[in-house]
Amino acid sequence: MRLGLRDGTRSESVETPLAIEECLALGLEGVRGLVADSKASSRRTLGLCLEHGIGFVTLVPRTCAIRQELAAWGREHPPLPLVVEKPGRTQDEAPRRWHGHSVLRQVAVEYSDGRVAQEALRFVVVHSSQLAQQQTQTSAAAQVKEAEAVADHIKRVQARWFACLPDAEAALAEYEGQGRRGRRPRPWRYHAVRYRSVADTRRTRRARRGRPAKMDPPPLESGYRLVVEVEALANPEADNGWTVLATTVSAEGCADAELLQAYQDQNATVEHGFRWIKNPAAIAPVWLEKPERIAALAMLTVLGLLVYSVIQRQVRLYLRTHDQQLPGNKGLTATPTAAVVLALFAQVALVQLWIDEQEVVQLSGVQPHHLLVCDALGLDSSWYAVPSARKYGRDIQTP
Repeated sequence: MRLGLRDGTRSESVETPLAIEECLALGLEGVRGLVADSKASSRRTLGLCLEHGIGFVTLVPRTCAIRQELAAWGREHPPLPLVVEKPGRTQDEAPRRWHGHSVLRQVAVEYSDGRVAQEALRFVVVHSSQLAQQQTQTSAAAQVKEAEAVADHIKRVQARWFACLPDAEAALAEYEGQGRRGRRPRPWRYHAVRYRSVADTRRTRRARRGRPAKMDPPPLESGYRLVVEVEALANPEADNGWTVLATTVSAEGCADAELLQAYQDQNATVEHGFRWIKNPAAIAPVWLEKPERIAALAMLTVLGLLVYSVIQRQVRLYLRTHDQQLPGNKGLTATPTAAVVLALFAQVALVQLWIDEQEVVQLSGVQPHHLLVCDALGLDSSWYAVPSARKYGRDIQTP
């Protein structure tokens, strides 16, 4: 196990190549490859792995042009071959299927000497039925929420009044993001919003006091308003469910199914483990002056994460081998998280009472699935059995 402390103020696309170089200095004996999420995807990381012959698998960000191009390629070449199939997480859930295919594309990579070159890189284009369903449901809810926000935005924009055209044009440029450095902002994902200024008049207060004559026209003032035009963008369901993996491993060295499984294992263990560290197992703020103490605390945290991951791995492996299931958050499941496994034991209670100088012990809440977890982890299930009558002098039955 290798543990390193990285600068949290720099992006992972900068930190990942540095971490790989440190691992190279320590040696990568026995390491078949590295797996990382989209934040580690960069020209420098890919160039470093190609230069040193390191197997690297990463998710291509959705904003990359190559990812959008390959997703469009996958939609134009159905059906893709079946790569991985898994049963549903619950008994009522349909099987989960991943279809995909490898393609080669020329992309820019950066080597250690700063040289940028075009290299042929392997990409795995994958369509997930489960991800497509999730994205369809998410986008439908997001469209409704965004439509409400757009309606509120229109009311606020069209309620503004400008005395002169330059003021209206300045506000229009601000809404459209003109004059800003960097990429133009896109606050709306499912709607195209356009602005234009129009001349208008509105009623104003009379200059003189008193009741106006019946034939006097109402006082008006000239100015400008902004008019907002909204168009809902098409979001076809065929665009949902696509992911693209980039890898430096050749097709002869690793099949598509192995690459996809390696990336999914990273999401199923490492990412969920760090989510557990950030919330349920969050460490209270503590002042550590020396870097050695920071490293020691990080080591203890990672060891706790390893124990947490081993519990989850062993329980899932045992359930799959013996075709068993445990109660989960949404019914029975064969792939419980370690948090679910630990929460199952919250109802187990050991009560000790003293009656006339005699100790009475009662154990409640033990169910068959608790003993199943003990068998999966190699624990002695007698810990959750009622103590013997000879020890306490009374025959106690589990309620």
